[in-house]
Amino acid sequence: MNNKGTNAKKRLVVSYKNLSDELKAALKKQYPNGYSENMIRVDKGPGDFFYAIVLETEEVSYLIKVDVKIDDGNTDEEEDKEYYDDNIEGAEDIIDDNVSDDDE
Repeated sequence: MNNKGTNAKKRLVVSYKNLSDELKAALKKQYPNGYSENMIRVDKGPGDFFYAIVLETEEVSYLIKVDVKIDDGNTDEEEDKEYYDDNIEGAEDIIDDNVSDDDE
């Protein structure tokens, strides 16, 4: 006899933005302190993936896709200029002043 079908939960993949209010409430109940520590990376193929969290109900096991902004370390050139400008006027004078104070 095969009892696999009678005991198995239905499995669904759904986007967070498509969740019903009822499922969002269940998600908040299951993860009262947030779910960022419980996210998993799901690889779909070469270079293609998404992040998800698991939500278990009595009838269904949900894999909920969540949008994640990943800081890849790339900044655009304008930000680099603004924060990392090496041409600071008077910087050499400040350094020279400190050196001469130590020498006295």
